[in-house]
Amino acid sequence: MLHGVSAVVTGASRGIGRAVSAALASAGARIFLISRSEGDLAQAANEIGRGAVAVPCDVTNAGAVARAVRVILQHGAEGPSLLVNNAGVFPLGAIESTEPANFEHTLQANLLAPFRFLHAFVPLMRAAGRGHVITIGSVADRSIYSGNGAYSASKFGARALHEVLREELRGSGIRSTLVAPSATDTPIWDPIDPDNRPGFPPRVSMLRPEDVADAVLWAVTRAPHVNVDEVRISRA
Repeated sequence: MLHGVSAVVTGASRGIGRAVSAALASAGARIFLISRSEGDLAQAANEIGRGAVAVPCDVTNAGAVARAVRVILQHGAEGPSLLVNNAGVFPLGAIESTEPANFEHTLQANLLAPFRFLHAFVPLMRAAGRGHVITIGSVADRSIYSGNGAYSASKFGARALHEVLREELRGSGIRSTLVAPSATDTPIWDPIDPDNRPGFPPRVSMLRPEDVADAVLWAVTRAPHVNVDEVRISRA
């Protein structure tokens, strides 16, 4: 289904990003996996195989993103035809207890980093007249939860960025999809321990990363004239 497609997936060393990378590769895409966790990233690329390329990168660092873009373009000057902006952080804390530096870091990871990859690759997609951008959103990009000041601000912003992008890309041959899952059982929950924290769903009742990957794969394999604007998934 995706033979000849090159895909960039951020946050690809674990969780949703790793599952998405595996699903896309199984459909024939060549994957460029981006993460700052070099060991986990190399292991993921090795397990996925099919020519997967590990590209270590701290997406909050502008210079590191620029270097990662150069590495990817060295493997194909035309650039990727699929970009999955998935990397992110999930801090919790009341607004008055959230340090400004932590708030800024969340925006760097969840909003500015996706913008940087869009800024690098969308012009190449325009030149090719094709491409697909996937933004991994969240239930918290529409619903408000206490303690989510930094996270929701970043995710609401990412949703707005997606919606503006969709308008700007309409008719260009480039598609843009927001895939927004409810709570998903990934390592991002490890420091939070939701099973023993009131007000949080237990991990057993969360979505699995593969559920989100299935939604991404479905969106990117629709007929070329079909754009899936938004997919929202939750546990049945």
